[in-house]
Amino acid sequence: MGRRTFTSTLKSLDELASLGAKVSVRVNDLDRGGTVLSGDDFVTLPVGGLGIVPLLIEVAAQIEAGTLDPLEIIDRSTLERVEVAGVWQHLKAPALPVVDLAVLAAASGDAIAANALIDKVTLPAVRARIEQLGLARSALLDRFRDQRGPDDAPEVALASTRELAQMFAALVNSEAVTAGVSAQVAEWLSLNQDLSLVASATGLDPFAHFNDQHGLLFINKTGRGAGIRAEAGVLAGPRAGVAYALIVCFDDLSITHRLRAHEAFRTLGVDLMEYVF
Repeated sequence: MGRRTFTSTLKSLDELASLGAKVSVRVNDLDRGGTVLSGDDFVTLPVGGLGIVPLLIEVAAQIEAGTLDPLEIIDRSTLERVEVAGVWQHLKAPALPVVDLAVLAAASGDAIAANALIDKVTLPAVRARIEQLGLARSALLDRFRDQRGPDDAPEVALASTRELAQMFAALVNSEAVTAGVSAQVAEWLSLNQDLSLVASATGLDPFAHFNDQHGLLFINKTGRGAGIRAEAGVLAGPRAGVAYALIVCFDDLSITHRLRAHEAFRTLGVDLMEYVF
């Protein structure tokens, strides 16, 4: 491919910003160090299901420490029904072990599975872990809900793209808590099936992309909400490796507005592919 600029991404994001969207982006070069692309990367914005990543880090840390049994069975009937996302609500299995819930949360953004994990490890523990990771502008505020009332947190999670890219870099560099914890969370995230945003430019199979025949290493997590699209991850090819994050908050007034936001993610994906190959 050969081109190593992000002109197309900057143009696309500038157009979104001119239409009133809030945009934040960060790309770090994992091999050379330093920032490849940044724009308002310090701004804290809602990120929806991306809040699952620090939750998974805390789950893996507690399993490694021996304070959480990975095979402990969680009964779905003890949890509030949430239909916003996921597959467990459609399965006949009424109960699953903690490790399977981690897989569901990572692979499909399963809201009930994530809520079950939050109940097990607790929100205060996740918040303490986020602080321990040095993420001052990120937070998992609440469990997943179909409707948010006046007494609920307005968002599931908040983050800045600078810290999201930092967190994913720590995972692949074996620096998120311990090497074992980093490897476990990266393995869970490698199962993520949402390749519809940045990852749509990779050509990877959304259902089986762990061992790509062309040597592309990729892990990611997306977040969605009303007028919210977010993605963070790591993409590595034969020429370079990057940790990236993009958040776009927009007025979801029509399918055109939504597709315009989605196209900005794909544009970043194309530029990232040209950077790593």
